Amino acid sequence: MEFRVDRSDLVEAVGWAARALPTRTPVPVLGGLLLDAAAGRLSVSGFDFETAARIETDAEVGVEGQVLVLGRRLLDICKVLPDGPVSCALDGTRFTVEAGGTRFGLSTLPREEYPAPPAPPHTYGTVDASAFATAVAQVAVAAGRDDTLPVLTGVQLRLDGTEMTLSASDRYRYAVRRLAWRPEAEAAVGGAVEALVPARRLLDVARSLARCGEVRIGLDPASGSGPIGFEGGRLRSVVRPLDGRLPGYGKLFDMAGAGAAVAEVACVALTEAVRRVAVVAEANSPVRLDFSAAAESVVLRAGYGDDVATQRLPASLTGAEEVTVAFNPAYLLDALASFEASRLRVELLGAGQRALLGAPDLPGAHRHLLMSVKQLV
Repeated sequence: MEFRVDRSDLVEAVGWAARALPTRTPVPVLGGLLLDAAAGRLSVSGFDFETAARIETDAEVGVEGQVLVLGRRLLDICKVLPDGPVSCALDGTRFTVEAGGTRFGLSTLPREEYPAPPAPPHTYGTVDASAFATAVAQVAVAAGRDDTLPVLTGVQLRLDGTEMTLSASDRYRYAVRRLAWRPEAEAAVGGAVEALVPARRLLDVARSLARCGEVRIGLDPASGSGPIGFEGGRLRSVVRPLDGRLPGYGKLFDMAGAGAAVAEVACVALTEAVRRVAVVAEANSPVRLDFSAAAESVVLRAGYGDDVATQRLPASLTGAEEVTVAFNPAYLLDALASFEASRLRVELLGAGQRALLGAPDLPGAHRHLLMSVKQLV
């Protein structure tokens, strides 16, 4: 095996595939990256039983072949190589990397022990890559981080006709984002398909594919629990979904039926104000929002005793004279930062109850539910 590749292309390829490497594993070969050189192309693959990542790049291939090397060691080497062409070769069990007079030698891992990654499923449809990356980021902030509750660490992906719905919840908040997608002919006439995808994996994949123009999503609707493929340009990732599904959000999001008051406020101004007053908030201390219809404003308050901060912003309120709510500032900032709209619509039930955030100009497309804390500052 022998090939020559530009340093920047090699760094990109190894860096992308290395994202699928496990942090710790009892199976040593899973810490390896598989390099396959053939027909003027170099492909680099990583696999950890949960995710398979593969990328192709142009290369001058002198001798075709495959080699399995320690992925993180190879990535560290690639980062310090000088710019320019990189020559790589396999000599027995030794893999060499050379560029600009610098030469590294790497031991190899047993190729025959490396498990075969899952085959990418058939393309079910396509979605705009940039819109998909934005939508995933908007809901992933609400996904849980507690691996003892794996269902809550996922993003629910629902494909129904020409609409894709992404949702995530950690029990204290619930984010939902809808966007258009283009199903294949057989998918367009089928029923809705759902899968629960690990949020961190999906976010990483979506960000990496954001500039690819469009993302091809592959799955087998008949299996119900098979792998899900995401492909764009030279990048391909296959992810194993989580078992289970998120609890429904229909009743939670029915704020009109619960008699909610409705406030509107400038999104950017509110985000900046929350960030500002939260400076004096202690750990787990909420930020309080007092909405007033008569004053046509919302007053933000944080802190206790002499260490306090307040700010007033213009805001409208209908359905009540006054409403007071308080939120965990980190959760509130996550929710506010996920919106791209200039104005924010907030449906309010009061202290200790839920509040629903949305964009007035895109009703129902992006919504974020937060629980107001009972304790008010």
